[in-house]
Amino acid sequence: MKLHKGDKIVVLSGKYRGTRSVIEEARPGDNQVIVTGVNVAKRHTKAQGQTMQGGIIDKAMPMSASAVAIWCDKHEGPAKIGMKIEDGRKSRVCRKCGAAL
Repeated sequence: MKLHKGDKIVVLSGKYRGTRSVIEEARPGDNQVIVTGVNVAKRHTKAQGQTMQGGIIDKAMPMSASAVAIWCDKHEGPAKIGMKIEDGRKSRVCRKCGAAL
């Protein structure tokens, strides 16, 4: 999986299609990402003693990494990620314009 925490993305499919946001957490083992403000579910919690208050909490749910694409600022659109090796270092680049991601 070539997506990392902090990447700017755009949602490609589902209820939130077209939404631009940032990756909050990446789960490469499950091929899933948690995106800020997208795919949020309501969680009803019970009070835990006197310190924890009960109520309805918003919980960010993971979504498939294939449902999002990285956003390239240079050409203002979604892009695929390519790899480039320079001086023994591997870096991610936009496949459309070649800009560093």
